[in-house]
Amino acid sequence: MKLFVARRVRKPFKFKDIIMKSSQVKKEKRMRRKARVRSKIFGTANRPRLSVFKSNRYIYAQIIDDDAGKTLISVSSILDKKGTMLERSVKVGESIGKAALEKKIKNVVFDRGGFLYAGNIKVLADSARNAGLVF
Repeated sequence: MKLFVARRVRKPFKFKDIIMKSSQVKKEKRMRRKARVRSKIFGTANRPRLSVFKSNRYIYAQIIDDDAGKTLISVSSILDKKGTMLERSVKVGESIGKAALEKKIKNVVFDRGGFLYAGNIKVLADSARNAGLVF
């Protein structure tokens, strides 16, 4: 005696479903990397955390004291519309370094925020080092 097995009906193929899923997968992978990085580093009052976030249009950098839960310094490329993203990353790195030295912060812990240490993130880190930050 054969039992009837119901077959699953497939939804029609839509290209936009693949695009949305791949972008969600990319975001999920970055969030996993971010959680892995944040589990290992922590900003203190003596050595705060330099956190970097990069969107498609802008780049942001913050110096954060995790003990107190406060952002000490914040710089972004929103106001600077001129130049390429790489040039704006250099300017953000230099300005965060100068602002940190004005507040007498020299040593920081670098938090790349789940992004790969290449391109804009690396340029920002190098320019912050050149401005006087140690990490």
